[in-house]
Amino acid sequence: MSFAKEPAYKHGQLPRTGVLLVNLGTPDAPTPSALRRYLAQFLSDPRVVEIPPLVWKVILHGIILRVRPAKSAEKYASIWTHEGSPLRVWTEKQTTLLQGFIGEAGHHVVVEHAMRYGMPSIAQTLDKLKAQGCNRILVVPMYPQYSGATTASVMDEVFSWGRNIRALPELRYISRFHDDSAYIDALAASVREHWQANGQADKLVMSFHGMPQRTLELGDPYHCECLKTGRLVAERLGLTAEQYVVTFQSRFGKAKWLEPYTEPTLKQLAKAGVKRVDVICPGFVADCIETLEEIAMEGKQAFLSNGGQAFHYIPCLNDRADWIRALTKLVETHLQGWPTQGAQQPGNHDLIQQRDRALAAGAKV
Repeated sequence: MSFAKEPAYKHGQLPRTGVLLVNLGTPDAPTPSALRRYLAQFLSDPRVVEIPPLVWKVILHGIILRVRPAKSAEKYASIWTHEGSPLRVWTEKQTTLLQGFIGEAGHHVVVEHAMRYGMPSIAQTLDKLKAQGCNRILVVPMYPQYSGATTASVMDEVFSWGRNIRALPELRYISRFHDDSAYIDALAASVREHWQANGQADKLVMSFHGMPQRTLELGDPYHCECLKTGRLVAERLGLTAEQYVVTFQSRFGKAKWLEPYTEPTLKQLAKAGVKRVDVICPGFVADCIETLEEIAMEGKQAFLSNGGQAFHYIPCLNDRADWIRALTKLVETHLQGWPTQGAQQPGNHDLIQQRDRALAAGAKV
């Protein structure tokens, strides 16, 4: 077996600590060809689709990749910005902000980001961190609630990269932060600010990404962690059980998924006489296709077309300063015991200035 070439080593080179933020991923462009590449990688992950490989390969390449890319491209085109994919834009801003906040806290670390599917890839970014002298790397899957299909899939890719590396860095990862107090506080603050500006809805809907029901039955903790996040946010906001509901979106295929489903719930609420709903997606820390198109567009249409009068989507945490502070504290906790003080990384003042410029460009303090 051959291993990847190690980066050049310089005597006296100080070791560095790296932090790698990883989000789900995005196609390179809102086109059928780009979606085909992206979906082929995403839907070929056995963590994502737990169907016998030979059977699934026929379905994926014989049906799904012939039909779905064009439909998905239209959805992506509806949310694409002049800067590119919203998920990529927000993840890049979060990386810059975290670098500045954690530098201001006195930690000299290198912060990079990667996508589980698409670019920049996990392997490429880990190579980049090694090339910068990082011999300790904290991997931060940007999924608050743990699932085998998300957090574990990220670590599968990290370990796959590691099989080709001769001099492995020390590795840690954050498995979940669904009940982290500062994360919950940031979610509650975003809702509270929305209510202060727009008034409070009759019902707060907290929509999480769905997973097949069988994953819960097989021991995946995702469902329980979503419910706990929802309960904690409701407690922070002083809501009764009747004032909010936790739902699950993004069903795929005919199998039973976690319930209640988001779109049918929105329709039922409208038909039951609920005039206004506010919807937040606590499982996503950055706005993306699932929030901006599926919820803010399709969900809105489902509610209003069934008798609802007002639908408000509350954005993800994105570049909110309270969220980046929460992320900073989370990273600091998991870096404990690793040397992050001192002159490991030059130019820390420049990184803080980058953070400040990003905040001035639109982050909420």
